[in-house]
Amino acid sequence: MFTRMALQRVAVIGAGAAGLCAARHILSRPNVFAPPVVFELSGNVGGTWCYDERTSTLDNEQPVLSSMYKNLKTNLPKEVMMFPDFPFDPELSSFLPHQDVLRYLEKYCHSHNIQPHIRFNTKVEHVKPVVPKTDGNKEKTSWEVISSDASSGQKTESFDAVFVCSGHYSDPHIPDIPGMDNFKGQVLHSHSYRYPEPFSGQSVVVLGAKASGLDISIELAKVGAQVTLSHGLPRLTFPLPSGISQSSPIMAVEEDGRIRFQDDSVSEAEVLLFCTGYNFTFPFLNAAELSLQIQDHLVTPLYRFMMPPAFPSLFFIGICKIICPFPNFHCQVQFALSVLDGSVSLPSRCQMEDEVKRDQQDKLDQGVQERHLLKLEKDQWEYCEILARTAGFKPLPPVIRSLYDEVWRQRRVHPQNYRKHNYRIISDSRWELINT
Repeated sequence: MFTRMALQRVAVIGAGAAGLCAARHILSRPNVFAPPVVFELSGNVGGTWCYDERTSTLDNEQPVLSSMYKNLKTNLPKEVMMFPDFPFDPELSSFLPHQDVLRYLEKYCHSHNIQPHIRFNTKVEHVKPVVPKTDGNKEKTSWEVISSDASSGQKTESFDAVFVCSGHYSDPHIPDIPGMDNFKGQVLHSHSYRYPEPFSGQSVVVLGAKASGLDISIELAKVGAQVTLSHGLPRLTFPLPSGISQSSPIMAVEEDGRIRFQDDSVSEAEVLLFCTGYNFTFPFLNAAELSLQIQDHLVTPLYRFMMPPAFPSLFFIGICKIICPFPNFHCQVQFALSVLDGSVSLPSRCQMEDEVKRDQQDKLDQGVQERHLLKLEKDQWEYCEILARTAGFKPLPPVIRSLYDEVWRQRRVHPQNYRKHNYRIISDSRWELINT
């Protein structure tokens, strides 16, 4: 007599781009998975793409998680940024204001009928692995998820797998600078920056010259702020607006409140703005219980940058940095579901742990700092290719990498103007510039 296997129950934490992607693909496999339960702390989909002028707490007293600033435009064109199976409106420009990205995610949610499966204004309090139960000759872990909301209080449920899609742009990383208590001006992180006008005419030291540091410095200079861009990168050689000067990293704040830089120069400033990235934080997880280390900039070990080898039915989606996010989520989610449905067989726990250690040691030997071990950069394309080949889904077309690389080149040459370009995808391998 044929016995139908019970459908697997999957919890998804977060209804930003990664969580919506997870829910969409779970719903596309109704013979294997029950509809997902998506837990969302806020009242909206979109995650970090939901702009909010508040910078501390929301109406429900939860912290503001979004780091979006008012004038942000994407630094990747929509032709690269899109989920591969869900294009943006072709009438839109290539580089979009954040409002258009949010509308895209809302459309994605509506098109795949995800919203009925989202529990809004719901906080996940704890995710705990349940001692493996016997499933034939195979051990199987289930997951206890404790959540709470204002109306029904606390709730405990059991799931076969959990997708952590809660993002990593909400807990600001503030480096330890000797003498910070001596600084007499305003101190903030880019997480709390919304628009430049309040800083007009002020002297601002911006610490960090990656994407947000550079963009915000340019915004500040346009409203008449005198900006010192402090960073440890090679000196930027492309033209910067008048009003921006470069300096070495901050060493300390002197007793009189002035800032001392690594080259021993000293400067006064009215504002110190940290564009120094974010910490990984998962308050609903007990790292030791999962045989994980969760540090400010590193979660390890994660097999394929997703799974703790001790508990490979827990998946972190989108934890890598310097990636093309939506296509990366698209590949990770499909690989993870192939693990759950049995079409991808994993190595043993020891083998997975050894592979992670080897890969990390190789990077360390190449001079990569430990806090940068989750940066993929050029390795992202081979990574996505391996996931697709292993799980048997359609790989990303090569045109995505080609256009991504071109835009990175343009950003280094023309940081103020590259967003004026518009592109069109012609085929899986070709793109064209359609105007400037």
